[in-house]
Amino acid sequence: MSNKPANNIQDLQYFGEFGGVNPSISDSATYTFLHAKTMLDTFEGHAEGCYLYSRHTSPSNLYLGEALAAMEFTETANVAGSGMGAITSAIMQICGAGNHIVSSRTIYGGSYAFLKNFAPKFNITTSFVDITSLEKVEAAIKPSTKMIYCESISNPLLEIANITELAKIAKKHNILLVVDNTFSPLMLSPQKLGADVTIHSLTKFINGTNDTVGGVVCGSQEFINSLRSVNDGAAMLLGPVMDSLRAASILKNLRTLHIRMKKHSENANYLAERFEKDGLKVVYPGLKSHKDHELFKTMYNEEYGFGGIMTIDVGTLAKANELMELMQENNLGYLAVSLGFYKTLFSAPGTSTSSEIPLEEQKDMGLSDGIIRFSIGLDNEIERTYRAMHKCMTQVGIL
Repeated sequence: MSNKPANNIQDLQYFGEFGGVNPSISDSATYTFLHAKTMLDTFEGHAEGCYLYSRHTSPSNLYLGEALAAMEFTETANVAGSGMGAITSAIMQICGAGNHIVSSRTIYGGSYAFLKNFAPKFNITTSFVDITSLEKVEAAIKPSTKMIYCESISNPLLEIANITELAKIAKKHNILLVVDNTFSPLMLSPQKLGADVTIHSLTKFINGTNDTVGGVVCGSQEFINSLRSVNDGAAMLLGPVMDSLRAASILKNLRTLHIRMKKHSENANYLAERFEKDGLKVVYPGLKSHKDHELFKTMYNEEYGFGGIMTIDVGTLAKANELMELMQENNLGYLAVSLGFYKTLFSAPGTSTSSEIPLEEQKDMGLSDGIIRFSIGLDNEIERTYRAMHKCMTQVGIL
């Protein structure tokens, strides 16, 4: 295995059943056994290379999982039908009644809602802290704490988790560090920085064509086996399985991820610098004004830059909406949630992807209602995009 994530993906060569350059899609929900004993062994997890039932795993899902594990430097991985399917099954596998989680307060709204509103039904509690304060993280750990949960680049404030130091805190307290790396595939490799489990929503950059949802949990063979256990595995028993056809299509898109990430980063960096120069309040990890810029540089895989996500604060929600509608009318992108698409997507997170977070908590964390989150697309002439966006901003009176 090389120490570069894209090389690890590139070095995987699969042949289809008839010599195809893409692996054959396993279009079956259940699998036959030539011998009854093999079925028994498979149920007990002892028959290598045998498939039982597609909720457990399938060849197509294993191919995709193997490629994602190679990218994230883990022994193996388990794909799920959505990002939340991956996140929730990992949390439920690690935690039980009476356990406690220390989580970043700026995380995806769905993850926040699960930890805040749903997990307490199982008597799993969470302390939400400022993840950039290592003192606050450590102070929140109790004897019942099982994990630290964070996003490598937080949604939507783009705070950077100090994965290296968080991993040291986790090891010291004998708990797991679980990192959602959705915003920064290839750019950051949490495992190399000491994380125990890496999660992605495949819906975003990894798939890149916004035609499906998907998720993955990357970790040790032991942990992934526990997720898949027919007796007490959360991924097996909660059933967040990915369809084989989708696994096959995501695997094809994964092959171009390195090219896309470079372009997303190049374009976002260009726009962030220009808009900051214009006097706008821009947050982007590539800007020297970003509070975690230097920290990011100590952790990132430099060739992929600082990512495709930036935010601009235009003051009020009314202005944000006016600008987004105008940009959409001018074919500059879509007023839509999600990210990692080949066209630019923009939304006001306070009323969309973070709407599950109560308003007073949004204010505490610095999420003002005038913030627009941009997922910058793969535009070929980014200077032309800048001019067109600038014109829209002038028209609505932001510039």
